Amino acid sequence: MTALALRYARSDDIDAVLSFWDEAAKGTSITDDHDGMARLLATDPRALLLAERDGVLVGTVIAGFDGWRCSLYRLAVHPDHRRQGIAAALLERAEQRFAEVGGRRVDAMVLESNESAHRTWAAAGYGREDHWRRWVKPLEESPA
Repeated sequence: MTALALRYARSDDIDAVLSFWDEAAKGTSITDDHDGMARLLATDPRALLLAERDGVLVGTVIAGFDGWRCSLYRLAVHPDHRRQGIAAALLERAEQRFAEVGGRRVDAMVLESNESAHRTWAAAGYGREDHWRRWVKPLEESPA
């Protein structure tokens, strides 16, 4: 097996990442479209980390920092490449990034129904905070 390569996404990766998420990620977001991804990369070119093996996309994580909080989204590993340390490598790189910018705590968005993700996050040292709940209000209507 060849070495895992980690890199930051570029604008020409957007379509491949969106297709990858269709296959590898659970759930969707209102921002899972070309315009949303382009805004992410324009705002923070180091936010989207990609894992590749032999030039093939095998994992992603969004490591967003707004100057106040460190947030992780879209940790996804292709089903054919799971249990090979890819998620751990992505999280380690994301945490390094957060430490470099002075981050103090990391929050992760994890689907309540995704039991395998719960195990992955727990193995990486993350714990659930039951006293917080996410409240949301879409600013635009979600496409049908």
